[in-house]
Amino acid sequence: MKTILIVDDKASAQRLIADYLTANGFRTVTANNGREALYVARHEKPDLVLLDIMMPEMDGYEFLRHFRKERNTPVIMLTAKMEESDKVIGLELGADDYVTKPFGMAELVARVRAVLRRVYEEAPAADVLRAGDVVLDKKTHMVTLENRKVELTPSEFDLLGILMAEPGQVFSRGDLLDKLKGNAFENVERTVDVHIRNLRAKLEPDPANPKYVLTVFGVGYRFNPEVDEVA
Repeated sequence: MKTILIVDDKASAQRLIADYLTANGFRTVTANNGREALYVARHEKPDLVLLDIMMPEMDGYEFLRHFRKERNTPVIMLTAKMEESDKVIGLELGADDYVTKPFGMAELVARVRAVLRRVYEEAPAADVLRAGDVVLDKKTHMVTLENRKVELTPSEFDLLGILMAEPGQVFSRGDLLDKLKGNAFENVERTVDVHIRNLRAKLEPDPANPKYVLTVFGVGYRFNPEVDEVA
């Protein structure tokens, strides 16, 4: 049974979401703000976090800043804000999905299931991608660079997997958004660029001069097919 951490300062919202998730086979734990959520997450080790943005003491953004230093657990942000800049901030901090209030409970559960499937669904043992010093293992959901583990968010992992599966293939931003199923950022123009920037910061020896994830100006991105020669 998957555990979902619900972080919201409104008790009524907590109860409504918790009751619906429990009825759909999930275990739930709750927190009233970001500070309390960090404590609960450390002890309960949830499989997914539903995170409100506007909260007292520590808001959702600040929680993400701290949480991403500790864990790569998927996070779905719940917010009434609709500006593109707000979505991009959450994305840059490592959120994996984004649901705008008001939302239906059936939609929320569908989003939760989609993200959990994407992150935890077991892949075939042979589903390992290698390119130069980079190894991506879908079964263990792990990426290593020169035998050193690279901590990626679920969305960054999926994006790298898409690119590594077809080295040399150029993917437009639209292509990549279509393949990043279960992600609520599909209408944010800068989504892929933010993911790529975050991915390069973790993967590339020199993010300003990438050797793995290359830009095809005016088109999109591709994984370097000659990385074995330059690694």
